[in-house]
Amino acid sequence: MSQDGVDLDKSLGYLLKEVSSALRAAMEEVLRPLDMTVTHYSCLELLAQRPGLSNSELARGAFVTRQSMNVLLQALEREGHVTRPAQAPVGKILPTRLTPLGRRKLEQASAAVRSVEVRMLADLTEAEQSAAFRIMRTMIRSLRDGNDGA
Repeated sequence: MSQDGVDLDKSLGYLLKEVSSALRAAMEEVLRPLDMTVTHYSCLELLAQRPGLSNSELARGAFVTRQSMNVLLQALEREGHVTRPAQAPVGKILPTRLTPLGRRKLEQASAAVRSVEVRMLADLTEAEQSAAFRIMRTMIRSLRDGNDGA
């Protein structure tokens, strides 16, 4: 390691990326038997919680490009999991909604994803879980607010 390099064993950013990668892999593993990906699940979950989101809003919420989300939405529409109007009711936004089939698929996926989260948190006490949530929310806020520690 160079003098100015990052010591990966002591880098919180690297550790968070490793946790993120392990979480995604575990989620993909439990979603695969349902013929779903994490992005597919995220899209359905977002629509269940906020019906009528636009393609752009879904893409931001699922951390993918608008183009990737559009391809996914077309597939979900073909499979009967979501509906979108042929024409935008207002402006250019096509609000997307879950169908009853999409809700049933989401119920299965949510149970699978919850099992992963339970496994991830199993060795933490309630106090440790609360602290982890608080700390991570603070880190997100600091990064989004542009705080540089100065």
